[in-house]
Amino acid sequence: MVKLSVIVPFYNVQQYAPDTLKSLRANTREDFEFILVDDCSTDGTPDILARAERELPGAVLVRHEQNGGLATARNTGIEKARGEYLTFLDGDDWLAPGYFPQLLSAIQELGCDFVRTDHVQSTGRARSIHRVPHGRRWTVMNPREAILPADRSTSVDYAYAWAGIYHRRLVDRGILQFTHGLRTAEDRPWIWKLHREAESFAAVGLLGVYYRRGVASSLTQIGDVRQLDFIRAFDQVIEETARDPEADKLLPKAVRTYCAIMAHHLGQIERFEPAVARKLRSMSAAALKRMPQDVLAEVMDSMDAQRAARLRRVRRRAVGARTVAA
Repeated sequence: MVKLSVIVPFYNVQQYAPDTLKSLRANTREDFEFILVDDCSTDGTPDILARAERELPGAVLVRHEQNGGLATARNTGIEKARGEYLTFLDGDDWLAPGYFPQLLSAIQELGCDFVRTDHVQSTGRARSIHRVPHGRRWTVMNPREAILPADRSTSVDYAYAWAGIYHRRLVDRGILQFTHGLRTAEDRPWIWKLHREAESFAAVGLLGVYYRRGVASSLTQIGDVRQLDFIRAFDQVIEETARDPEADKLLPKAVRTYCAIMAHHLGQIERFEPAVARKLRSMSAAALKRMPQDVLAEVMDSMDAQRAARLRRVRRRAVGARTVAA
């Protein structure tokens, strides 16, 4: 019986994959499996993974014939996973020795659907600890209770799939899978669904995941059209939350987060190519129009002046363009 399945997508990370795989070797156990998903890499990553398949105990190598993105690669891993519990790691991050056995012990002790953990962010030589924005530790709770309040950072804003461990029953219920084809913000609809539909969770203070920030090949560093998938991701959050029995309570949080992310991208619009920047403005205007307008008005009135002004400019420009066209 496989106790833990670790799903690790790789795409063109030959510079970092050896460290990732070395850290997995320091976390092996007879009842662990490591599902290495090569998302159609075009550099030296496939050769590194072929060697890992032979040398890493519990390794299962899966290759994509076409690049599908992180969400699709994770779903491939979920389909292959045989473990009672599942967790994730990205192909350019790494782990402390013996971390996975500790993480597994935590969820077994707590007996809940999923557990969220802190992590260490690595930016160059700098290290900083980032904690789950949830005050109660080692206490099993209803995940819904960790979504609000709307005006503070909460557990749904800590959207890192690799910062936790998940019971297989979430796979069986269709809760753990990611939205196919999302190129960025893939963790956002996922974390919201997890908190709306799972029955129990806990946050623990384990530190063992090292998240490599600022990787040049990461989509968060590249201003191309794939970055605009955040709109598709948050549209899904709004649509699914609007169907929730507690939509009136939860929608202000969802809309506020969507607006904050949109304002962030609009504030850095100069890093996009001109055609992508135009698309960002037009897609943002259309997204603002799709949001529940009463909730949007309250959210924008409560936001800081700078971010609210960015969003209002986009809305006015869209209205003006429609008037001219008419």
